[in-house]
Amino acid sequence: MGAADGEVCFNTAMTGYQEILTDPSYAAQIVAFTFPHIGNVGANDEDVETSSPAAAAAARGAVFRARPTAPSNYRATDDLNAWLKKRNVIGLAGLDTRALTKRIREQGMPNAVIAHSPDGKFDLEALKARAAAWPGLLGLDLAKEVTTAQTYTVAETRWRWPNGVEEVKAPKFTVVVLDYGVKRNILRALGDVGAKCIVLPATAKAEDVLAHKPDGVLLSNGPGDPAATGAYAAPEIKKLVESGTPIMGVCLGHQMLGLALGAKTLKMPQGHHGANHPVKDNATGKVEIVSMNHGFAIDAATLPKGVKQTHVSLFDGSNCGIELEGKPVFSVQHHPEASPGPQDSHYLFERFAALMGKKKKAA
Repeated sequence: MGAADGEVCFNTAMTGYQEILTDPSYAAQIVAFTFPHIGNVGANDEDVETSSPAAAAAARGAVFRARPTAPSNYRATDDLNAWLKKRNVIGLAGLDTRALTKRIREQGMPNAVIAHSPDGKFDLEALKARAAAWPGLLGLDLAKEVTTAQTYTVAETRWRWPNGVEEVKAPKFTVVVLDYGVKRNILRALGDVGAKCIVLPATAKAEDVLAHKPDGVLLSNGPGDPAATGAYAAPEIKKLVESGTPIMGVCLGHQMLGLALGAKTLKMPQGHHGANHPVKDNATGKVEIVSMNHGFAIDAATLPKGVKQTHVSLFDGSNCGIELEGKPVFSVQHHPEASPGPQDSHYLFERFAALMGKKKKAA
């Protein structure tokens, strides 16, 4: 019971609804699933993507074509409906999600209120006024709302059958992760390449990061307007770039790296949300199918000299990757850890590890 306001986006992924709804990048958003049958694998504690307790809310609401089905999976510990109630996420079922998706494609992502009342009675005028009053994501710094309040360390691998998540017992690298809303599987993907992760708040200074003597720095994913978060984060990122430390950015971290290097960002009409987006690697010509979740992008026309566009969306030509020439610094708009999604881009973590290894060898 209750109501929540936010921006409505659609997600085209056919799997991973629990990972989607717990991705901190969806803070202040209501997710409409284009896949009609949701709920069949239930929910569990292992597939939650939030890493910081502050990011526990993640998505504010969910919209389904059909009522979520009962779970039929050996890993399920709860059904989706009960799981949503425990997380205070409002869900609506029975909507024409095709019509909603078409509206978003043609008119952009609307601000809305999603509400539930057991007796079916609503104050529609009050809900309309609430939706109209919500300011939207433009200019909104949400990283501060979802970031960790204190430093913590993670050294674990991706989930694998039959052992699940395992500990990284002899880390080869120390990576400082700036938490703008980091997904748990980004930390695990770093663990897979031998890294121990030290997670710092979004507001950490460059001096705080470098005090840990990291082999590399990861700028994480997260929600909100990158220009708003970049107001305090971009100057610190610029200092980290100048330090010569290998840097990898993902999603919001990618956008803020762009800002730190002198580029600008822009709001997208409908954004990219799904696990089936084609992205071209300009260096190899290879097309990867990737996982996406963003409503802002770097304006490629504003990339300064020395900053190279490495990846591009084949849906709309928007920027999906950059690298700084002559420095061990790169970032991508898409999610190489996926979760959910294909594993075409896992090699990017190996590229990051190679940069860290080269730096350590030269030291």
